[in-house]
Amino acid sequence: MAIIIKNGRVVDPASGLDELMDVHITGEIVSRVAPDIPVEPGCDLIDAGGCVVLPGLIDMHVHFREPGSEDKETIIGGSIVAAKGGFTSVCTMPNTTPVIDNQALVRFIKLEAEKGPINVFPIANITKGANGEEITEMGELVKGGAVGFSDDGKPVLSSILMRRALEYARMFDVPIITHSEDTLLSDDGIINEGTTATLLGLKGIPREAEEVMIARDVLLARLTRGRLHIAHVSSGGSIEIIQWAKSRGVQVSCETAPHYFALTDAAVEEHLSMAKMNPPLRTEEDRIAMIEGLRSGVIDVIATDHAPHLLNEKMQELEYAPFGIIGLETAVPLVISVLVKQNGFSLGAAFRPLTINPSNILGLGRGELKAGAVADIAIVNADKKIRIDDSFIISRCKNTPFMGMELYGSVEYTICSGRVVYSAGH
Repeated sequence: MAIIIKNGRVVDPASGLDELMDVHITGEIVSRVAPDIPVEPGCDLIDAGGCVVLPGLIDMHVHFREPGSEDKETIIGGSIVAAKGGFTSVCTMPNTTPVIDNQALVRFIKLEAEKGPINVFPIANITKGANGEEITEMGELVKGGAVGFSDDGKPVLSSILMRRALEYARMFDVPIITHSEDTLLSDDGIINEGTTATLLGLKGIPREAEEVMIARDVLLARLTRGRLHIAHVSSGGSIEIIQWAKSRGVQVSCETAPHYFALTDAAVEEHLSMAKMNPPLRTEEDRIAMIEGLRSGVIDVIATDHAPHLLNEKMQELEYAPFGIIGLETAVPLVISVLVKQNGFSLGAAFRPLTINPSNILGLGRGELKAGAVADIAIVNADKKIRIDDSFIISRCKNTPFMGMELYGSVEYTICSGRVVYSAGH
């Protein structure tokens, strides 16, 4: 089967390409990227006029809830949602029920994902049972298909155990992905410690709860020469620590989520639990720091931390509602609207953290748009407005603070391994 994508603006952040080009796909591979490729008989034609043709997006931090909470999301259901958002590869976090701490469960995720439209790469647990006491059988988990290790949702509080985890993971050349939180310092807080928390009478989480753990972990990465990836960075102080570590050759990378560069903790006043996540939304100063961290390259990755919760869970008092929001369907509109339209990012700079960077960190061999690459492609109309509402969100959970907003950036097609897995309106 062959597909030709014509008249699109091809943007490949890996090579710096940004030109009007056609793309020819043969089977699962991009066979040619060039101007004016003739349409051969039997080829499927996609007219990408007025659109941007990107490598398929990669989200290295999602929660699909299977096994254990399939009423919220399944691996196949989450994959369909991801395809709608322009994502051709996602990495599932292991804080399911049971947690992903053995090879059988890693293989289950891989096998289940084969029934869906996109690539799913499992992240396995750092510790058995995610209890922070004993390291998992990392070699067996990598052999089963795990591409990294995390106890996401929980920090590894023991410094000696984190040291050993970095040392063992180094043998398999995979990263340790940290949930950076000193839980004694966050002390069951609900939102960011600051003016909004005071006005609402809510217990706050200081940014130092994040920064203290990041400081510890980058020092351990320096000690062990292991590979450290810091998840969902939210604090400007965290960026300063990571920049310090990178300047000294520490093998550290990090990610932020779209909500951290789009919103502040003031959103809690309007959206209540729909704006409750961990780490929490922080101040305008921190929001700007996320944008500048992406601009400078200190922040390597944009990951959604897609976290579905049912309406009856979220519609509780703030104290009792779970942390987390969905993000796969709003990622592209937020990147286009906030980074490109409002802050002057080039398309290549805006989408590098969603393509080649996460691919390189995890060794996925994807995230490029060139001849010989796997034909994972997202076609986006960057100038088309969309409205985030119930008809737009196909995820079975609707927990997002962006409901009702109008944003730029519509995903028109998603192609995974040479197959059209999403087409707008179908």
